[in-house]
Amino acid sequence: MNEKKDILEAKKKLAAQVIERLREAYPLAECTLDYRDAWQLLVSVRLAAQCTDARVDLTTPKLYEQFPTVAALAAADPAEIEEIVRPCGLGKSKARDISACMRILHEKCNDCVPDTMEELLKLPGVGRKSANLVLGDVFGKPAIVTDTHCIRLCNLIGLVDDVKEPVKVERALRQIVPPEEGNDLCHRFVHHGRAVCVARRPKCTECCLKDICRHGKDVNEK
Repeated sequence: MNEKKDILEAKKKLAAQVIERLREAYPLAECTLDYRDAWQLLVSVRLAAQCTDARVDLTTPKLYEQFPTVAALAAADPAEIEEIVRPCGLGKSKARDISACMRILHEKCNDCVPDTMEELLKLPGVGRKSANLVLGDVFGKPAIVTDTHCIRLCNLIGLVDDVKEPVKVERALRQIVPPEEGNDLCHRFVHHGRAVCVARRPKCTECCLKDICRHGKDVNEK
């Protein structure tokens, strides 16, 4: 029991160091998807599945030009939506989910996005990652967004130990990361994962975490 407690305390200490250093390296912690309203963030994060944020941000202005409101998207034929969002990949399923989600928001939620995990998860195409992003960025609630960057970096650094399932990573991070820091930390993981800790070719010698990161230590010892 004491061993588990010691491990948890060590990971809390490591998390505090990671938070401090990434805050210094990336002072501006923000979502890399462009959006103005909560419903637009829901649309963008659905389009971002297996697609780059840059491609999504090139696509959504065209979508909102034709369908500028929740009501307009709710009334749109899914085929019309698919025609616009096809460059993001998986056009048919994404258009279907966006259409169904907007209809629920329009018909049952007065065009407003819910502000609880329970209600968000009832929306088509919305999983915990999307729900956490909305809760953190739009409503300022404690959130852990376990995207691929978060999961990969947490395993490399040693915040989690060979845990790849998003829900398990989220649960583990909630134990060691202060609630008010989680959302910003996850955004900074994205920035760091793109700029320095790049998948399959991390720039460990340039990393601000190299002396506390498990992977960085291993590289330096070789």
